[in-house]
Amino acid sequence: MNRFWQTLATLGPVGYLPIAPGTWGSAVAAVLWWFIAASSSIFYQIAIIIALIPFAIWSADWAEKILGHDAKPIVIDEVAGQWITLLFAPKLLHFYIIGFFLFRAFDVLKPFPVFQSQRLPGGVGIVIDDVLAGLYAGVTLLIIRRVFFG
Repeated sequence: MNRFWQTLATLGPVGYLPIAPGTWGSAVAAVLWWFIAASSSIFYQIAIIIALIPFAIWSADWAEKILGHDAKPIVIDEVAGQWITLLFAPKLLHFYIIGFFLFRAFDVLKPFPVFQSQRLPGGVGIVIDDVLAGLYAGVTLLIIRRVFFG
């Protein structure tokens, strides 16, 4: 069972890519979200994200015991954050690209309280900073959409 949760936390081999596994995890998440958003209503999308977060926390918690706190191979948190960001995006490629880069920027820069939330124990600390970064990125995407795209 531990292997299942670790595989979920690392998105299989994605988390073990030698260069920028978090970025690759976000890219995989963006592609998956493209198909989820195309085939579901906003209510279903929100339900998917709400359901994902506890699974992400649980799997990150298990993986942390093997790999260490917020170890690079754990990328399920990027999925949660990227999906939250893209929840705010219309299904247009340029918005997905902007959303992708915004999420990566907020995840790397970790403005208050994103950085501080990382200190929470276990899977909660691993996932919550990406959830918050996703919210920051999503709201920023909404502002960019309004200001630059009407």
